[in-house]
Amino acid sequence: MKIPAFTLPGPFARVGARLPQLPPTLALVTGLNLALDRLLPRDTLEPLTGKRLLLKVTDAGMALRFTFGPRGFSPLFDGHDPDLTISAKTRDYLALALREEDPDTLFFSRRLLMEGETDLGLLVKNTLDAVDWDGVMARLAALKLPGAAQLFARGH
Repeated sequence: MKIPAFTLPGPFARVGARLPQLPPTLALVTGLNLALDRLLPRDTLEPLTGKRLLLKVTDAGMALRFTFGPRGFSPLFDGHDPDLTISAKTRDYLALALREEDPDTLFFSRRLLMEGETDLGLLVKNTLDAVDWDGVMARLAALKLPGAAQLFARGH
């Protein structure tokens, strides 16, 4: 079952842009740090060290600023311009996470935008492509988390 096409209504973005961005940023960096060394090879990510990254969820009004360092991913609080900005709508990030769409398809259809240092964008894309998602799903299924059966029934 594919995620249906949707865009959050305009008020979501206006409200989301006014809310504190730290809680969703902390959730993002926590998830990324949990994936470090298990899914995301730390040595491959070395070129990200000290770089300012911005993940925009355009229809939710979210702008999540973070960086990568020797201790992993952490939120950023400075006002400097990001080295790499990745922008997409909620639905497109979900499709990417669930492997219903690949980064190239989203990028070439202009649903995933990358601005800034091109080599960093390619590094992020290639790292996502290299993850063994079937292995991830098998490990998650083994945890027997509530609601996981529906996710795995989709064939992901």
